[in-house]
Amino acid sequence: MSGLDADYAGAGFARRLGWGERPALLLVDPVLAYLSPGSPLFCATAAAALTAMTSLLGAARAGGRPVAFTAVGFADETCAEAPLFATKVPGLRVFADGSPLAALPPELAPAPGDLVVRKHHASAFAGTALAAWLTARRADTVVVGGYSTSGCVRASAVDALQHGFRPMVVREACADRAPGPHEANLFDLDAKYADVVDMSEALRRLE
Repeated sequence: MSGLDADYAGAGFARRLGWGERPALLLVDPVLAYLSPGSPLFCATAAAALTAMTSLLGAARAGGRPVAFTAVGFADETCAEAPLFATKVPGLRVFADGSPLAALPPELAPAPGDLVVRKHHASAFAGTALAAWLTARRADTVVVGGYSTSGCVRASAVDALQHGFRPMVVREACADRAPGPHEANLFDLDAKYADVVDMSEALRRLE
């Protein structure tokens, strides 16, 4: 255990939430904007996270688990549905209707019964029906992967906790623009809001 880990643990952080009995899979914004070189939102490690998310999706399908995807979407490049967010991050214009960068990759094609959430802000829960959909399916745990770790993944995991679900953030299934923000946010999520878990644990629980 590092000195920082020991400091946090000694102060009462990083306790484990543990798994519930009915996990659902939430893949946050796993769209081409993060996978495509030249996109303003490109993440260099996004392809590896996509491979992990594809494995999680297969396990969730095999286990009959609820599956939800999110994708940011706006009517046009003005991003008028979230003007302050778009002022802060002008790159969000890639999520205007009709943009090829806003699409899910073929590996993550939704199936009948899946939920695809169109959202305007970072959290998958902000202004959406996701919490009600999960509750209707009696989910008590949300397995989270997606892009980006410091942005929409983090916001969605925090809100999952605040809506009464156990967030399990899968380390290998998340990516960010740079290693520093990625690792720092995984550390902070694990300390305060979620359990950060590895692929083997998540696959076993989903199946």
